[in-house]
Amino acid sequence: MDAAGRGRTWLEVALNGPWTRKRQPRIPVTVKEIVEEGIACVKAGAAIVHAHAYDEASGQQTESPDVYASIIDGIRSKVDAIVYPATAAAGLGAQSAGQTPRQRFAHIEELARRGLIEWAAIDPGSTNFALYDDLREDKPGFVYLNPEEDVRHGLKLAMRYGLHPSYAIYEPGFVRLGATLHWRESCPAPVYRFMFSSGYTFSFPLEDYALTAYLKLLDQVAPGAQWMVAGLQVDVLPMIPRIVAEGGHVRVGLEDAVHGCGLTNLQLVERAARGICAVGADLATPAEVRLAIAPEEHGAV
Repeated sequence: MDAAGRGRTWLEVALNGPWTRKRQPRIPVTVKEIVEEGIACVKAGAAIVHAHAYDEASGQQTESPDVYASIIDGIRSKVDAIVYPATAAAGLGAQSAGQTPRQRFAHIEELARRGLIEWAAIDPGSTNFALYDDLREDKPGFVYLNPEEDVRHGLKLAMRYGLHPSYAIYEPGFVRLGATLHWRESCPAPVYRFMFSSGYTFSFPLEDYALTAYLKLLDQVAPGAQWMVAGLQVDVLPMIPRIVAEGGHVRVGLEDAVHGCGLTNLQLVERAARGICAVGADLATPAEVRLAIAPEEHGAV
């Protein structure tokens, strides 16, 4: 590993997502469950934890900063980790339709104001979500909507509070817009998370040519940026050798896994950790992730 903390592979776990247990039966929902699974996954090698908060009475998502604070404090009281929340998204189980950008990112701003978060989920673009299984039955999908006004507001918060944007790249154009808006808003360095899928029609399937296309585009518009491979309704494990060889990072978890996959978050993290180590890479600690993404902030030269 060099002085900038590069050379180690980051492992992120996305614990639950917006699916509710109707679609993904083994996700953690209560604060206690989310905290316990987050801690276990960090001990198994994950440096980064992403979680959606749920209202325990209704079983539906909530953007309550107090619930998120309980999750973040609960995990970080036992282990060091980068823990960051979701952002409300119409069509994905949360009701963001009709919200102003300020309303949509209110919990992010409050958590940042309290000094609880280092990263923020800010997705630079909109796309159609359609499941192949639903299309076969003529069930319509939905639009995952991220107007530029919302993206700019999120990036302004990132600049103000020193948050690193976690960009979910659902289409190639997200890379181009995300890179340009990062430059315009002068916020901390983002992480470009390439989203693949076997079950949805967005982006690409998990294929070598697709990762090549994303990496060539990233080299053009954001050379040297940190990136990882993830997705929805997909198993990224087969791509780990290529990811590691190219200097990228990995995200797994029940938010991203095929619905009803039968595995737990801990099992998914353990599988990914073994795959990363099997190709000769070392797992990054949270401190090494922080150093790699912002060496100037952590004393590297």
